[in-house]
Amino acid sequence: MLNRRELLSAGAAVAVAGAIPATDDKPRLIDVHTHFYDPTRKGGVPWPGKGDKVLYRPVLPKEFAELAKPHGVTGTVVVEASPLVEDNQWLLDLAKDNPVIVGVVGRLLLTELDFAKNLVRFAKNPLFRGIRVNEGEVREALKDDKQLDRLKALSDNGLTLDLNGGPDTFLRAAEVSAELPKLRIMVNHMGNPLIDGKEPPAAWKKAVATGAEANDNVYCKLSALVDSTRKRAAAPTDLAFYTPVLDVIWKAFGADRLLYGSNWPVSDLYAKYATVFALASKFVAGKGKDAFAKVFGANAVKAYRLL
Repeated sequence: MLNRRELLSAGAAVAVAGAIPATDDKPRLIDVHTHFYDPTRKGGVPWPGKGDKVLYRPVLPKEFAELAKPHGVTGTVVVEASPLVEDNQWLLDLAKDNPVIVGVVGRLLLTELDFAKNLVRFAKNPLFRGIRVNEGEVREALKDDKQLDRLKALSDNGLTLDLNGGPDTFLRAAEVSAELPKLRIMVNHMGNPLIDGKEPPAAWKKAVATGAEANDNVYCKLSALVDSTRKRAAAPTDLAFYTPVLDVIWKAFGADRLLYGSNWPVSDLYAKYATVFALASKFVAGKGKDAFAKVFGANAVKAYRLL
């Protein structure tokens, strides 16, 4: 639970959000990293496992919309939670009936022979905004001209590459951007550092700088904040605990290339959505209204080319 000071902080951030110009077809605040899935579907889901008492349940847009609305968040980019090709279509079908979904980041394996065919199929839907791959997959793809061509196809179609992994994710982002400078690359979860209230490791800081300096098309999600504490059901609510990491990320990517993401519902393992939003919004709101408008909305529209 948030204390009174943290609730006031979250309220102040929403007040800032109210000053952000809204259009008829774009949400004011966008959470660029959520996951939706339904274990009750025929065939079930590959993730999460049945033994996970928190996550193994239907997680659908209606719940997210109700959870996020008090904080002014009215749109989300949903990120894949499955390697199954047809689950890309499931997410797109879900988006058709749920306007809270403003973009879909799917999953296509770079090693699949049908990659190009599937990419063309899904990219016909304007809500399909890219794919997510793991850092190790990209490391291998950089050695294979066919896989590099598949990455180039993302760029050619105006799509974005999400990268997930550890600190080396920033290094892979730099390497891919050297090969494909027009491809927009999104490092997920700040390279998944351990947040323990202390100064982060020099190797992580160096990797962050390398990724940020490589190309203006390399972005970073300010996401998985509470997850990075590794403190289940007990993530600290004091922003100072997170600032050693956040200060490094801000210095490297700044207001123009950071995007807010919750990683909900995985974040529920560590803290409530209200805590996640309060921490991120308090930090960014301290950088000014313009910075808040970018990190919590405008950068998502730019990086993912949202409609």
